[in-house]
Amino acid sequence: MTESDTSLRDRLVDVGVELLAAEGPQALTLREIARRAGVSHGAPRRHFPTHLELLSAIARRGFAGLAERVRQTLDRERGGARDRLAALARTYLDFALEQPGMYELMFRHDLLESGRLGLRETSLPLFSLLTGLVATAEPDADAPRVAGALWANLHGLAQLWRWRSLQLATGQDGLAPLLETVLAAHLGPGDGR
Repeated sequence: MTESDTSLRDRLVDVGVELLAAEGPQALTLREIARRAGVSHGAPRRHFPTHLELLSAIARRGFAGLAERVRQTLDRERGGARDRLAALARTYLDFALEQPGMYELMFRHDLLESGRLGLRETSLPLFSLLTGLVATAEPDADAPRVAGALWANLHGLAQLWRWRSLQLATGQDGLAPLLETVLAAHLGPGDGR
């Protein structure tokens, strides 16, 4: 691939990321991305033979951004595994609430299930990190199962908060108490590990 090919490929993904942030996942058509990138509507097909491949490349950026935020968070967090899990969970929720379009795209099942797009390999290291922290915080737990349940709970918390359903149902005006309840439900009471 030539430098101009790489440049166009990156520009198409950049435009997709910007369009996603501004207008949401429904705006991510090949034609609109091409128009905003200043290329013909057929140009994206040279780099992304299918629409799903372009969406996957955009979602990869989201996973990379989330992974970098998690890395920075964990680099700053000096507590034990439970404190690190709480910090990771807050970072995850912040990302979901700050970038709802990207968050939605990242977890589309059709993108994740398509093995040839490589998105699964981009997302699994974050789950492995979560599993490792669960194993350290609760050595007797079935870490993959607890991590999966915790992740599902965080995902649901993010979605329901975005939809304002949790605020209505619980009367809570902040996520922190709900997050503490989620962590306690999956990890038991904290003991500083």
